[in-house]
Amino acid sequence: MSITPVILCGGSGTRLWPLSRQSFPKQFVPLVGNQSLLQLTLARLAWCGNPPVCVASEDHRFLVADAMESQNSAGQVLLEPAARNTAAAMALAALLAASPADADPLLLFCPSDHHIPDVEAFAHTVRQGVAAAEAGAIVTFGVVPSFPSTAYGYIEQGDARTDGSRRVARFIEKPAPAAAQALLLQGNVLWNAGIFLVRASTLLTALGQHANDILQSCRQAMAAPKQDTVGQIHFVRPEAAPFLACRSQSIDYAVMERHADVAVVPFQGQWSDVGSWNAVADLSPADDDGNRITGQGHTLHASNTFIHAPGRTVVALGTKDLLIIDTPDALLVAQRDHAEQVKDVVAHLSRLKVPEAALHRRVARPWGWYDSVDVGERFQVKRIGVKPGASLSLQKHHHRAEHWIVVKGTAEVTRGAETYLLSENQSTYIPIGEVHRLHNPGKLPLEMIEVQSGSYLGEDDIVRLEDKYGRQPDAAKP
Repeated sequence: MSITPVILCGGSGTRLWPLSRQSFPKQFVPLVGNQSLLQLTLARLAWCGNPPVCVASEDHRFLVADAMESQNSAGQVLLEPAARNTAAAMALAALLAASPADADPLLLFCPSDHHIPDVEAFAHTVRQGVAAAEAGAIVTFGVVPSFPSTAYGYIEQGDARTDGSRRVARFIEKPAPAAAQALLLQGNVLWNAGIFLVRASTLLTALGQHANDILQSCRQAMAAPKQDTVGQIHFVRPEAAPFLACRSQSIDYAVMERHADVAVVPFQGQWSDVGSWNAVADLSPADDDGNRITGQGHTLHASNTFIHAPGRTVVALGTKDLLIIDTPDALLVAQRDHAEQVKDVVAHLSRLKVPEAALHRRVARPWGWYDSVDVGERFQVKRIGVKPGASLSLQKHHHRAEHWIVVKGTAEVTRGAETYLLSENQSTYIPIGEVHRLHNPGKLPLEMIEVQSGSYLGEDDIVRLEDKYGRQPDAAKP
């Protein structure tokens, strides 16, 4: 059996703010055993037999690549020019998989942000859907519900099929509490997990029948995609103009609710879409008072309180039914029964143009990361981490000078015509207008402190002259 896993890496995860933000969504955040949900998804799908295809945005290109490299996973990354929901994302992946023309693999579409700890049970469930998918059905996998959730859609199971699956009688929108309770008592419903197994040709035919405009936009976008390779990762960029003209719709609305041949296989193992802080809390063990803690949290005379405090000491005294999420630049304190409304907080902060609504203090880059530690009039201090073998672009600045102090590892510095090495506790100075580059020649991560000074310190004061990651010269990112 050979299955090609397709991992859908879109979504902003606003219900997990402030840890998950537009610039660093929840699928990339270490949440379970210091691993991200995307890393766990890649590991969970290793049994499929083929390299994965990840569908992601250009902004998250190297976050996906980092996750794949951490799992030693070669594969392809389809970079959407813009978010257009799951119908278009799946169409792009099916078109890529169907090239060359004689290829027609089984595609297993999985969200990147689900937690399914029992890999063997999941693999066994997927294998139960292979016969139906090979016979031309679109197979979806529903989770046996454990409580009357109002956060998930439902699938009502129909008659048994000869291939061992069940027909889908209907898809049900997220219900009100009373309706969810009635569905659970009905006994033949499953949570809709958004996981699908289907032949590439079957999906393309179904899209042509029910959402032909989406399919045609994606066909035009994939007619001559740009491609490049970094390490083991092959990046595929569809043409932007036709894809931007594509309408945005979920695969459920575009195809599943309208297609005649949809089968379902129940999954009985543990599953979570990690869609709220309550769901994250449930991933940690509770003490005798129902408190759950990750990081440096402490409770006293508290009950049913969740603390996420990876960076500093956080104490909850006499609290009950609270969520406390601490990050370096934002703090969320919420009643547990308001967990689903965290997305409204993000919308509120966005309307007020609060940058922390979307941006983290720590910013991922293809070469590593930087963390803005302090900023004031005419100065800024950053911590910078550079991966082994990685380099920042060759660049210069019109308005700022930089002081670099190495605190871990070895730095190779290009400054004008000279190139030299710095080790721990050594420093250098980059004057305004000087061409420079920072490179990590070692096998260990490089960390340094950068002190910027000048009349303007914006990220757009960068003249990029050369870059190993395929980014355009003069782009406004280091």
